[in-house]
Amino acid sequence: MKNIGHKIADWLETRAVTPAYAGWLLVGLTVFFFGSATNTMAGWLYALSGATLALLGIAAVLPARSLRSLEVRRRPIEPVSAGDQITVELEIENRANQPKTLLQVADILPFVLGEPVVRPIEMIKPHSIYRDTYYLRVSRRGVYRWLEVQLRTGAPLGLFWCRRSRPVKAVAVVYPQVLPLSTCPLIDRIGQESSPQFYDRSRSQNATEGLTRTLRPYRHGDPTRLIHWRTSARYGELRVRELEVAAGGQEIVIALDSAVAWQPEEFERAVTVAASLYFYASKRLLNVKLWTAGSGLVSGNRVVLETLAAVNAGEDTVENLPKLPIIWLTQNSASLSTLPQGSRWILWSIYTGETGEKMLVKQDFPGLQIRSDRPLELQLQSPLERAGL
Repeated sequence: MKNIGHKIADWLETRAVTPAYAGWLLVGLTVFFFGSATNTMAGWLYALSGATLALLGIAAVLPARSLRSLEVRRRPIEPVSAGDQITVELEIENRANQPKTLLQVADILPFVLGEPVVRPIEMIKPHSIYRDTYYLRVSRRGVYRWLEVQLRTGAPLGLFWCRRSRPVKAVAVVYPQVLPLSTCPLIDRIGQESSPQFYDRSRSQNATEGLTRTLRPYRHGDPTRLIHWRTSARYGELRVRELEVAAGGQEIVIALDSAVAWQPEEFERAVTVAASLYFYASKRLLNVKLWTAGSGLVSGNRVVLETLAAVNAGEDTVENLPKLPIIWLTQNSASLSTLPQGSRWILWSIYTGETGEKMLVKQDFPGLQIRSDRPLELQLQSPLERAGL
């Protein structure tokens, strides 16, 4: 019965008005005065009941009129990484000639983000914009959407509550975390066994960290190994080499097996690994791309982060895997036998985390088996293993 009463009050508040406690009290007094007037035929009781009834009518009309001239807008929400705070900015514009007082603004969030955020506003001046900002910490990556802001007021008399909804779309993109890897054998050693082009590039980088583009005067802090001594002797001052990175043709594809079912926590760890590997390879100036079942091949920092923010396990495949060596992130050990030559793999297994036992895989390519009881950052920087029978 109590729930039915709440539903009726909510329905009235969003479509008309619902009495506040003081409103219910005044309604009761009005009925009492009118009943007493009909019994006693006293004129002053009729006048008193009529006055209170008129007051109730005015108090019921004004809140809805107060909200009618308010317009709500939302500024775009800047993307953040998981664990950080998103900044939500609302703009409430008063287009009326009178100030609007004693308002409540409720931003109706998705249930995964928590309860609606309710903010009080004391006054909005005529023909002005009130800007309200709040911060919300989001612990998991994803693309969060919500559509509604509610305005609520009892002004000016506080006898009736009126609530109206405004369609104000919001999209908050929360990127996965990117681990600060100082080394990653999975990336550093890819292609060394089978690609002479990659070997030449690595040897060139080890020797000079790039190819000489031009010579310039020495500046404080330049490595002494970059000094070109012969040219320095000719000009009588130190000259150093400006380098450019040798552009090997090695292409790296980080592929996330998002078409199959995953354990939710392990899938989140896999998305973090995919983001970390991508940015580590980008930092080393490699030609790296990301593949997921739902988006296919993508590249570019922002596009990759948005793709990883939106990816879900068990999604439909829109583009097949490229016929290239890949770094395969999966929880399905049977898929390792179908990888192209020169590929690497990272395998999540329920056995490695729960029992501490390694899952033996018949696979000629080196890779990593991820344990859920060890930090991801340390595992990605550990030597590769080559699994066998």
